[in-house]
Amino acid sequence: MIERVDVRYIKTPKQAGLENPVMIEGLPGIGHVGKLVADHLVKVLEVEKVVELYSHHFPPQVMVDEKGIVKLPKNEIYAYRAEGQSPDLLILVGDYQSISNEGHFELANAYIKIAKDFEVSRIYTLGGYGVGKLIEEPYVIGAVNDETLFEELKRHGVKFENGEPAGGIIGAAGLIIGLAMLEGIPSACLMGTTSGYMVDPKSAKAVLDVLIKLLNLEISVEDLEERAKEMERLISQIKEMQEAQMVQFKGDEDLRYFR
Repeated sequence: MIERVDVRYIKTPKQAGLENPVMIEGLPGIGHVGKLVADHLVKVLEVEKVVELYSHHFPPQVMVDEKGIVKLPKNEIYAYRAEGQSPDLLILVGDYQSISNEGHFELANAYIKIAKDFEVSRIYTLGGYGVGKLIEEPYVIGAVNDETLFEELKRHGVKFENGEPAGGIIGAAGLIIGLAMLEGIPSACLMGTTSGYMVDPKSAKAVLDVLIKLLNLEISVEDLEERAKEMERLISQIKEMQEAQMVQFKGDEDLRYFR
C-alpha cells in the first residue's frame, strides 16, 4: 500500500554521494515547458534514479505500456554527479502534479524534505508563462525567493517584469520556492514565455539555454532544437492560415455592400 505521499529512496543521500547539489524541478505545466527541459537533462546526462514518489494526490489510474503491463503514477528524482565546474544535480521529473490543492502542499513539502536530506545548495523550478498568443522569440521571466539572486539571473538573460506573473505561480514551481524560502534555501523559478495553447519546445529551449549558463553545463541540445524548429514550422503554418482567413473575412465584408 502507499501513503498519502509515499517517498521511496532507491539510494540514500549518502549512497548517492552528491556534494551540495542544485535541485531542478520540471513537472508538467503550461506548455509542458519545465517538463521538456527536465526530461531532456535526464536524457542527455549520466544520471541515476535515487527517489520515487507515489501519492494519493495523483490521478486515480494506472498507465498500461505496449506489453500490457500496468504502472502506478509516480514522480522521480535523478542524481547527476558532475565533473569540472558544474554542480551536482537532483532532477525532479514526472507525469503528474497534484489533482487537489491540499495535495500540492503535501507534495511540495515532500520535495523540500528530500532537498534538505540531500543538502541542496539551491533550487530552480521550471515552467511556462502563458501569454495567450503565439510567441516568435520566447524569453525567460524569473521569480526568486532571495534578492541576492537577482543580478546573477539578469546577467544570464532572465527578465524580471513588474507585476509579472500577475496571477502568481501556481503549482509545484511556485510552492517549492515559497517553502524553500522558509527553509533558507535560495531558489528561483524560470518561466519561458509561451502561448499556453500547446506543448512548446521552443520556449523550453529558451529556458534550457539560461539553465545551461547558470549551471555551466556542457550538454547537447540537438534534440530540443529540432523539436523547436518543428514548432517554428507549425507556428508559421498557423499564421499563414490566420492571414488567409483574414483576407477571406475582408473579402466577405466588402461583398456586403453589393445587393
